[in-house]
Amino acid sequence: FRRVLFRSQIMLCPICKKPVKLEDPFMPFCSERCKLLDLGNWASEKYVISEPVRLDDVESYDPE
Repeated sequence: FRRVLFRSQIMLCPICKKPVKLEDPFMPFCSERCKLLDLGNWASEKYVISEPVRLDDVESYDPE
């Protein structure tokens, strides 16, 4: 099940939770600051991917 966002819909910035519109320049972030904070979180390994992707998982992936 995929949720479709329409132009009038608003989502929340993953860092500070402020509203963000689809047409905002730093979407899905509300600002360059939040975008850079997110990048820093990845660089400092605050975020991790739980397990490596296996080739057979990718080959059998069906997005619909």
